[in-house]
Amino acid sequence: MKNYKDITGNGAVKVNNFINEKSQQLCYYLRGYWGSLIAYTELELFFWDVLEEWSQVDYDLGQPYSNQERVFWHLLHQIHSWDAQTLMYDDNAITGLQQCIRYLEGTGRCPIDCVGIRP
Repeated sequence: MKNYKDITGNGAVKVNNFINEKSQQLCYYLRGYWGSLIAYTELELFFWDVLEEWSQVDYDLGQPYSNQERVFWHLLHQIHSWDAQTLMYDDNAITGLQQCIRYLEGTGRCPIDCVGIRP
């Protein structure tokens, strides 16, 4: 399991390191699913792996969320709550997910309707 600590001991940096890395992986997995390169079961396994790794991140409960973190948690929860068919074929769902992905990849605006929270 990866250690997300840094030499400064600053909790915000640890959370940011985790979110930066997992955001890119989440985008990769979802795009892979849409391209039929990754099975839905792999998305589910990724979801549980992220939660397990998150349990190792040291953060302060009062620490504010960045926009990136909020969008990340929203997107992660969406891929877990929707079934395989919805994720693959529902145009409205896909449009919202793609907007989140573009933001996390740095090519789009921050979606205003994302309500992502930490587990």
